[in-house]
Amino acid sequence: MAEYTYLVLKLPRGTSRDAARQLMTEHAEYGGWELHRLRLYPDGSRRIQLRRKIIRQVRTL
Repeated sequence: MAEYTYLVLKLPRGTSRDAARQLMTEHAEYGGWELHRLRLYPDGSRRIQLRRKIIRQVRTL
């Protein structure tokens, strides 16, 4: 089973969808993150969980 590391982003209310999309795109392109979960709260704030796979190195000697 794969192991992941997680990053939680909390965006305040009033943040546009376009700004949230741009932020997630930058994390995906430059950090290797993928969207795991996005929650939109009734007050307009967002909680975004991103994840990326942990790659373990194995010794060859």
